Amino acid sequence: MNIFKPFAVLLLMAAGSAGAQQLTPDVKVTPLMAKALADYPGKEVTAITVEYAPGGADPVHRHNAHGFIYVLEGSIVMGVRGGESVTLTPGQTFYEGPNDVHTVGRNASLTKPARFVVFLLKNRDEPILTPVQ
Repeated sequence: MNIFKPFAVLLLMAAGSAGAQQLTPDVKVTPLMAKALADYPGKEVTAITVEYAPGGADPVHRHNAHGFIYVLEGSIVMGVRGGESVTLTPGQTFYEGPNDVHTVGRNASLTKPARFVVFLLKNRDEPILTPVQ
C-alpha cells in the first residue's frame, strides 16, 4: 500500500477546478462536477471518479460527508471502521457516512484496474478528503 502524501489533500481540495489528480501513484481522482444545493444552504454535491491501478489503494481517510459509491469497472474492496469490508463489482454500491473513517479502499485485483464514481453530499468549501492517522 502507498503512503499518503500530505499534498494530496491540497490536490483534492482544488479538484473542482482542475483535471484529474493523482492521490497516490496508484489512485487517480477526476472531478466531474460540484453543485451548490439551493434547498440546503451551505451544502453541495460533488461528483468524482476514482481509478485504482492494479493493486492500488487509498490511505485511511474520512470525507465528513455522505458518500455514495457506484462501481463502474473492475472490483474494489471497501470498508469503514467498525464495519466489515465488502468486495464490490460493477453495478454495486457502497455508502459511508459523515462520521465514518474509511479504513479500506483498494482494488481487489493485482492485474486489472478498477473505476468507480463517488457522489459526496458535503458542506460547501470543505475538502473532499481528510487524512486520518
